[in-house]
Amino acid sequence: MELVGERWSLLIVRELMLGARRFSDIRASLPGISAKVLTERLTSLEEAGVLVRRQLPPPGKAQVYELTEWGYAAEPLIQELGRWAAQSSAHDPTLPLSPVSLMLSMRTMVQHNRLAQFARRRIGFAIGEEEFIAEPTMRELPIRRESVRHADTVFRAPIASIVAGGFYAGVPWDELERDAGLSIEGNRDLAMRFASLFRLPPKLA
Repeated sequence: MELVGERWSLLIVRELMLGARRFSDIRASLPGISAKVLTERLTSLEEAGVLVRRQLPPPGKAQVYELTEWGYAAEPLIQELGRWAAQSSAHDPTLPLSPVSLMLSMRTMVQHNRLAQFARRRIGFAIGEEEFIAEPTMRELPIRRESVRHADTVFRAPIASIVAGGFYAGVPWDELERDAGLSIEGNRDLAMRFASLFRLPPKLA
């Protein structure tokens, strides 16, 4: 808790779980954090060995922040906190969340025993300007940043909470397509079957 218990620290770790990001990207994903506080948290996490700074090669030359192997090992902590939070009656899956939060929630809430039927299929997510590919194996759900160009099906939405509403809150997909800017491209049947893989835990409070 001394390492990640300060406000924003664990959220910064979460936002780096799917790969290195620039300072501006991290800040854009965490509305409310100031540049000063983000700088302080990144420095303390770097000093603790949770993340490193590195320079991208030309032509980019941008500085990015990336988790260390130890930093990536924190994903189970984030998943369990997400599962715990979802057990509260106050939990609302339609509230704003970042694209990375949505991807990690899927890795948390997926029914692993049903993944085999989706093995070797490529499920794309285009959330705002960020793109991800989920490529299920027999028992796991790897998700990575990658173009959705060659995906079998794509969930495309301006913000992540739109997709979360369909996955977790039971908002009808046709309503999201009609009113919220969602589009489902490619194999629609595959998209609907994939969306049925995710289930929130029972409420405890």
